Amino acid sequence: MPQSTAVATAGPAPATHHGFADMVGAEDFKSAFRNHPAGVSVITADAGAGPVGLTATSVFSVSANPPLLVFSLSSASSSAPTLKRAETVVVHLLGADQLELAKNFCTSGIDRFADPSIWSRLITGEPYLPSANAWMRGRIVNQMEAGDSTVVAVQVLQVNLPSEAARNAQASRPLVYHNRTWHSLSRSSVVA
Repeated sequence: MPQSTAVATAGPAPATHHGFADMVGAEDFKSAFRNHPAGVSVITADAGAGPVGLTATSVFSVSANPPLLVFSLSSASSSAPTLKRAETVVVHLLGADQLELAKNFCTSGIDRFADPSIWSRLITGEPYLPSANAWMRGRIVNQMEAGDSTVVAVQVLQVNLPSEAARNAQASRPLVYHNRTWHSLSRSSVVA
């Protein structure tokens, strides 16, 4: 009778599907998305203990009727606890001329609201950035834990768009984040 040999393993072997392993490392996953450009937004809120805000590249629309957007909130963010408790948020879509706002709200260890000239409060109480290309105030309607993040769904209640002149101006060029670097699209950027 053949003798069986026990093999020690560090855990279950990755499942395979059509010959491919189902496990992907975090670094490979992040590297793949580094080459996928994203628009830049700042999300602000105040759940009663003072304003918080963060820079995000994970904002996207999911429905026009009703108007819904989602964003991903990392559990490592110092703003995460307040944003998760907030009833409403303001999502600011940034243009190339708002690069300093993007940098301010992604810098750790500072008071992101220290400069009173960059922010104000809406009549409904939320902190907002008047210089953003566009902003949307919305009510959080759902949150879903997903890995080390929370996906937050927001029903948009109010939209502030730039004037027609501002939309046509050079300043309305979008701010894009790609491969850990800030970029803007030029007026001559066209789809090939």
